[in-house]
Amino acid sequence: MPDHIPNVQLRAWRNEHRLTRAEFAQLINQTATGISERLTVDEERIRRWEAGEVSWPRTPFRLALQQATGLSPEQLGFSPNRRNESRLVKARVMPVDALRAEADLYGTMELAQQLQASDVGPGTLEALAEAVDLLCRAYPVVPATTLRDRTQKRLAQVTQLLRGRLTFDQHREVLVITGWLTALLGCVHYDLGEREEAETARRAAFEMGRQVGHGELMGWAHEMAAWFALVEGRYEDVVKSARMGQAVAGSSSAMVQLTLQEARGLARIGDRREADRALTRGAKVLGTLAMPENPDHHFVFDHAKWVFYAATCYTWLADDDRAEEHARETIQMHTRADGSSNAPMRVADAHIDLGIVHARRGDLDAATEHGAIALDIDRKSLADLVTRAEDLDRLLRQKYRKEAAALDFHERLVTLRSNT
Repeated sequence: MPDHIPNVQLRAWRNEHRLTRAEFAQLINQTATGISERLTVDEERIRRWEAGEVSWPRTPFRLALQQATGLSPEQLGFSPNRRNESRLVKARVMPVDALRAEADLYGTMELAQQLQASDVGPGTLEALAEAVDLLCRAYPVVPATTLRDRTQKRLAQVTQLLRGRLTFDQHREVLVITGWLTALLGCVHYDLGEREEAETARRAAFEMGRQVGHGELMGWAHEMAAWFALVEGRYEDVVKSARMGQAVAGSSSAMVQLTLQEARGLARIGDRREADRALTRGAKVLGTLAMPENPDHHFVFDHAKWVFYAATCYTWLADDDRAEEHARETIQMHTRADGSSNAPMRVADAHIDLGIVHARRGDLDAATEHGAIALDIDRKSLADLVTRAEDLDRLLRQKYRKEAAALDFHERLVTLRSNT
């Protein structure tokens, strides 16, 4: 698992201009600086720049990049201050341990007793906010049913505070905390195929954000609507909800997520030009945000997630080479040395992307192998994965209707679909 911050702004520029890495390298070499300095930029150098392995190229390369693109190195995502930064924050608690840490926090701070007594003593709200963050960080790896049950329990406890004596500021803080818990619960409900419960939670989270004027919380509620629409095949609604959310989200992770959801909706519609533009806008906003302390937090957008979303966009746009490039890098970024993953749902989708690419290229064995890997991953969003797997299944049945491998994949998908 690489220990670098991907340069998504540079990658977005190249993608929007529909250049391969080799073509981009040639463009740089042919600039005035490239010729005078006899630069020999190649695909590997572009890959290293995009992967974040080089955060501040040497002067001749920076000059040639500016001449080739018309943008400054900073606008292309490079930074002289990022040389020693790591994409992987050395967190005190890893996501796999977050649920246990959240339980320990409640016990240590005696929050359960304080909440039951509607007691907002010193540190109570700070501890509550930390507990909610831990639950949000558990989202990528904890089984959905386990996280749903824990979140429902905490939500019931926190809601008691709203009935107690609170100052205006305390009431606002509790509403925000309750809103994040409710949004998380909505996401987990949807992962489990509990769509009505998910929509009810989403609307409640939006209302709490509206009551206190919390733009980012409202933005994430709109993002959930866009996500639901994407899974359900309502692609015009994806774009509409994403743009509504962008109007309130401000400069935040929600803004990046909403812009990337817009890109996915546009890709489903087949609008390559606008999808590329949305991906580029998302990369630019992401470049203005501080590096997240906990990039595994469900309501935090990290640079690796941009690469993941781009993989799916280009799969839907049938740009197979670009889709494969982004999907493989997504798997690489999220796979540990022991083969486990810190983002199994992203890895599952990336394998579906690769399955579709291989199926279009005529490699049935590789297509079904990647599809099987996706279905075997334990932590999954059932509704989302079924929808993505149906794309692969549909293609396999069109091209390989009578092949045993295609039939086997179809039967596995039917079984999985029956659980949603």
